Amino acid sequence: MANVVHELLPSSYSRHFICFLLFVYLADTQNTVVFQPSYLTATGPTVTTFLLGNTSDISLNLRTVFPSNKTGSIDPHLCDAEVTQWVLTQEQVGKTAVRVQLQLDKNLRLCGDNETDTDCCPKPLCVLETLQVSACVGSTAQASLLIQAKIYALLVPANAGSDNKTVIPNQVYQPLGPCPCDLTLRKCDVCCCCDKDCSTEDLTLFESHCLPGPFGGQVSPAADYQCSVQTSENSPDWFPFLCVTSPPENNPYLGLFYQGNTITPKPGPSFQSPVLSSSSPINVYRQGSPIFTLNDQYFTIPQRALGHCLKNAPVAFLKDFKVKCVTLLQSCPTGSPLQTLPTDFRIQVKNGQGGDVAVDVIDEVAFDLSQFISGTYAVVSSEAKVCENVTLALDYKFYWKGNGITSIKLTRTVGTVTLNDSVVLTTRYSAVFLNGEFMGEPNSGNPGYQVGRPVIAGTVDTLENNTSSIDRTSIHLWEPVSDGLCSTAEKKPILFGENSTSGCLLPVSQQNLTQCNLLREAVTSLQAALITATYIAKSGNPDALTMADWVNIKFVTMNSSTIMENTTGSCTVIPSHLQIHVWSLITDMIDGKPQRDIRTVQVSYGLSTWALACGGGDVSPCVDPMETQLFPLTSSVTFIDIPINTGPPKTRFQINFTEYDCNRNDVCWPELAFPITKYYTGEPYCQSLAKGLILVFFFITASVLGNPWRQIRQAWNSASL
Repeated sequence: MANVVHELLPSSYSRHFICFLLFVYLADTQNTVVFQPSYLTATGPTVTTFLLGNTSDISLNLRTVFPSNKTGSIDPHLCDAEVTQWVLTQEQVGKTAVRVQLQLDKNLRLCGDNETDTDCCPKPLCVLETLQVSACVGSTAQASLLIQAKIYALLVPANAGSDNKTVIPNQVYQPLGPCPCDLTLRKCDVCCCCDKDCSTEDLTLFESHCLPGPFGGQVSPAADYQCSVQTSENSPDWFPFLCVTSPPENNPYLGLFYQGNTITPKPGPSFQSPVLSSSSPINVYRQGSPIFTLNDQYFTIPQRALGHCLKNAPVAFLKDFKVKCVTLLQSCPTGSPLQTLPTDFRIQVKNGQGGDVAVDVIDEVAFDLSQFISGTYAVVSSEAKVCENVTLALDYKFYWKGNGITSIKLTRTVGTVTLNDSVVLTTRYSAVFLNGEFMGEPNSGNPGYQVGRPVIAGTVDTLENNTSSIDRTSIHLWEPVSDGLCSTAEKKPILFGENSTSGCLLPVSQQNLTQCNLLREAVTSLQAALITATYIAKSGNPDALTMADWVNIKFVTMNSSTIMENTTGSCTVIPSHLQIHVWSLITDMIDGKPQRDIRTVQVSYGLSTWALACGGGDVSPCVDPMETQLFPLTSSVTFIDIPINTGPPKTRFQINFTEYDCNRNDVCWPELAFPITKYYTGEPYCQSLAKGLILVFFFITASVLGNPWRQIRQAWNSASL
């Protein structure tokens, strides 16, 4: 048994544990009690020990004992209790064990000078005494515990802040670090004249060698215009007449310690909890804040994060999303989110205005599962598994107004999935926020397009007052999924500035190749479905009612004169490739960022010839008219930057003669009157014009009263005489 215990516990812990068991065993077998440990040294206000054995009729007594002056021994344990500065408590922790605890009933704070309060420590060594705890049955002591208490007072700084809070000065008026060279706590740093720990005697040793600059504490040096900084060497004659006398607190260097313009002083921060009005709304929603249910839990919908699908992802207010989650089904699902009931979604959601709304669930049954299931599975048989009411899609619509939610509608799509071996199931989850019945239309830039944002397209809609409006939409590229077929492929919007190429596969049989016109029409309709718009927005924030913000999409029609020579088993002039070219131009710069506008968009088709390939030993497509081969349909977008027109090339004279070139000289003579033109926006035009006229007046006055005008008058007077 000892070996087992030694292997389970470390050596030190095993020894203590074995001793504890041994004491319990001996105390129980001999029907006695014993303190474990029987002697303690206390350096803190709490002491804990155990009394082991038959403790049914045991009472505990505490008293202070003193060693004998002659022998140095302590009187035998007695059952007489005394009043001490300790509180004795006991707790039964088992049939044969009692936890004994002593708590010092005294404040360990060091008494101040001339303090009359007795609940403090007059000397640093606050408690020095010997205690004896006796376990008695009646008046007979069964066991005793000796405690040597040696406890020092707690040294608390006299200027300690309440609740250990640090008061930070307002950096607008006082620097946060007024003495950076003060590196040592409670010690004087040499040559640091701003160190508060340096006495007057210390400062006299190095006051002529103080550290200069901000590191030496000169964080806010006196400004050059202060009268106190005048020196006989560098100050001009007029300095005493134009210098400024102001307190050192009014210093421009303090502006280096905060960000922003002129501010109005406000009261300092308070650590008091603010009193909230009971009428304020609870959980007011803002864009991006999570939505909560009535029991203060996150409202969750399955979403994708870091490439994986999370079953319980919080929904953010005014954040639309549309995701797909792929699951390999080998057996019928039994839990959320694939196996659900309508009652699972009819929950109460906080509306952000102090009330709540209930989720309205609408069930739809999907019979065509081609959009949800990829791969092949066996026909229904006795061995196949039929999974009913599998949740295939959850589409939420949140109706909002202001900072609240008015209603929530959920369309739950379910279907029956047949399993033979395994099936790849693609479930869809979406959430859109509608203001009334209109979905928010995010812009793609302000004002120019931002790279990576969708290109905004539109179609013309005629309103009741015979005015035209643009309904927003998008132009797309192919986005194949699962098997890559065009019948199951989806569409992805074109993102500005990102060239992309994608496609899908179209099954074509020998019978289709005998009807080339029908095949061309089918391929053309598939490609045309990617672009249903007729207009493209020039900028990233177009106005739906301003036609000048939109540009027509140019469709390059296929040449009708193209010779179409159809042979047996092949078709020519198949528009298998959709090409989209977008020309953009940098029109402006805002905060150093170029603003790009779309100038024109051109859509064209690449033609190809389709013919069945019967080589490689596979001749079934050429023999069986219903056997199909896969042919690619592709789509691509290319963004082209239009170079900025820099004007005609400069002549040799313009290159060499730079006196009037404002970009290459500090003095710009062509802009001499710039402050009085309409392009100057530094101040109101009326003020700049008035100041300009005043300058002109002074110039004319100086010319009239100056030396040239005096010479003209003298010449005039001499000529008249």
